[in-house]
Amino acid sequence: MKISSDKLTTHLRDPLAPAYLVSGDEPLLAAEAADAIRIRAAEQGFGERQLFVSQRGFDWHELRAGHTEMSLFATHKLLELRIPTGKPGDAGSKAIVEYVEAAPADCILLVITAKLDRAAQNSKWVKALEGFGVWIQVWPVDEKRLPQWVRGRMRDAGLLPDNDAVQLLADRVEGNLLAAQQEIEKLRLLNGPGAVDAETVRRAVADSARFDVFSLTDAALQGKPARATRILEGLRSEGLEPVLVLWALAREIRMLAGVAFELERGKRMEAALASAKVWRNRAPLVKGALARHKRRQLHELLLLAGRVDRVIKGLTPGRAWDELARLVAGLSGVRVV
Repeated sequence: MKISSDKLTTHLRDPLAPAYLVSGDEPLLAAEAADAIRIRAAEQGFGERQLFVSQRGFDWHELRAGHTEMSLFATHKLLELRIPTGKPGDAGSKAIVEYVEAAPADCILLVITAKLDRAAQNSKWVKALEGFGVWIQVWPVDEKRLPQWVRGRMRDAGLLPDNDAVQLLADRVEGNLLAAQQEIEKLRLLNGPGAVDAETVRRAVADSARFDVFSLTDAALQGKPARATRILEGLRSEGLEPVLVLWALAREIRMLAGVAFELERGKRMEAALASAKVWRNRAPLVKGALARHKRRQLHELLLLAGRVDRVIKGLTPGRAWDELARLVAGLSGVRVV
């Protein structure tokens, strides 16, 4: 069967399944899921753990040997197989399917992979594991759910945060769950259990947000000026060169202007996006931005980008980061030109 990571604790109260597949790109939640399975396996008598890592040159006969060889130290084993790419290849897929078909009663198989794409999800080895055991899909905590997640983790640590403290911590870590957990542990160590307000968080928590130019452009395309401005300030404080920020913004504006031009000429949306080489998973983001901007407005933003370029080069008076803030606001949907 398939369950989400937040249902795993309840599931592990029952006897363990013969196999587990943990997949996803959120390191903290994936690691916690795997740890919980290991601990429960040890409690149920699976005292020996063998680790296999699928990488270049890996011999899949090692996995077969792992569940056929007798152990000198334990009668039950946890076989942990890590597939960093999520693609075990033909030999690996065959070995996993053969393991499932052999169904060794004295072993539990724990497979840990990155996020699986659609093709991998429909592969024989994944279907075999899902039918034989339990597939735990680890999903990132999105922006809307992050404050609730932070509040729950703080309460688990014995902290009683007010709403402002929760929101400030969520803003500071910007989706980096591992950083959030570390900061919560720091708060607990520095202040002990009990009430936590925003000022306590402000004094104790470092800014661990994963600010980058791609997060900036995504926020702007989503029409979120406040978030985009906050990311821009983070990039400035990190010492990023303004020319790199301009490059990322101007690239998105040129792409939008090109698609808008094609649409005005009568081309269908999907064809225009394909011509602009917009990836399918970014198509909704681009469509939303196009709904907020007419081609004339995008042309004005390109002119503003040209001004920012001249300011950065010292050819026009002005402050580069102030001009970039105007450009970010404009791309986010705020009327600035």
